[in-house]
Amino acid sequence: MSYQIPSPPPSLEELAKRQQNVITAGQLRARGVPSRVISEHCRRGGPWQRLLPRVYLLQDGEPTPEQRIWAALLYAAQNGREDGRRGGAVITGAAALALYGFAAVPRLPALTGVEVLVPRQRRLKDAGEVRIRRTARELEAQQVHGLACAPVARAVADALREWTDAGGPAGGAQPVRAVLREAVALPEARCTISELLSELIEADLLGEARIRAALDELLTEARESAIELALRLVDDWLLPVPLAGPELRMRGGTFIAVPDLYWPKAGVALEIDPELRCVSAGESAWARGGRHRLEYVGVRVVQVSGRRLAAEPEAVGAELRQAVALGGTDLVELLAAGR
Repeated sequence: MSYQIPSPPPSLEELAKRQQNVITAGQLRARGVPSRVISEHCRRGGPWQRLLPRVYLLQDGEPTPEQRIWAALLYAAQNGREDGRRGGAVITGAAALALYGFAAVPRLPALTGVEVLVPRQRRLKDAGEVRIRRTARELEAQQVHGLACAPVARAVADALREWTDAGGPAGGAQPVRAVLREAVALPEARCTISELLSELIEADLLGEARIRAALDELLTEARESAIELALRLVDDWLLPVPLAGPELRMRGGTFIAVPDLYWPKAGVALEIDPELRCVSAGESAWARGGRHRLEYVGVRVVQVSGRRLAAEPEAVGAELRQAVALGGTDLVELLAAGR
């Protein structure tokens, strides 16, 4: 049996370098610095300064934007952990988006507050420019410049909620459309539209007219772009020309579905991100039901995401060619009308 000797904790100098000279009282005491020395060093004219309760900057002068964010994270963590991940807290909202490099949000020096996400059971109050946001969900973290940040989709939702509550970010109107577009734009694609939609629903933000309009616009553009890619594949693979967005009904008039592309002779339908056509629970259920109705009347349904269309065109083209060659099974005659 082999034993691993635990590595010693970093020295005060190493930790200060890692955390940009921002240290908690617990970390100082763990390295033999008594409270009396901390107080003496933080007196007027001293070499240190107190940034937040039990959080200190081991230098004089104005803290940098990055040091302010480190102070916010360490204040919310308050667990003396040595690493930068901080399992008990993550930066979220506009501050996280600024760290991610979003062009649509104010740069770090212009930020007037830092939102930090913590578990719901934590007893912690806002302090200074730090705003505490609680969640009942398990915290997820992405490392950005050594700091623990919420995943992009969650950070976007928190930023939009922050701006909605406060009447918009400082210095201008809410950049809702720009932020949503930047979150899912290719090739960076910091998050998927599905992830973004889930977070906006969880944050109960779809009732905000401006957010709903921007999201609907984004979904529509993403789907139209994906359909163009699919039609290009149809040409590249020499497939029969499909109907685009037909309304399919049975002879008696019973509505079946509105697939993105439909090959009537083969009885094959292509649906691209069907769950992202709409954002309400009722509309989503209606869209999901469309596939079941199509399959019930014998149509062979191919479902694909817009992201996969862009990333794996050859694989998707091969699947479409195979589906059209196989065709539907016991197909019920359907009438197709243009949208």
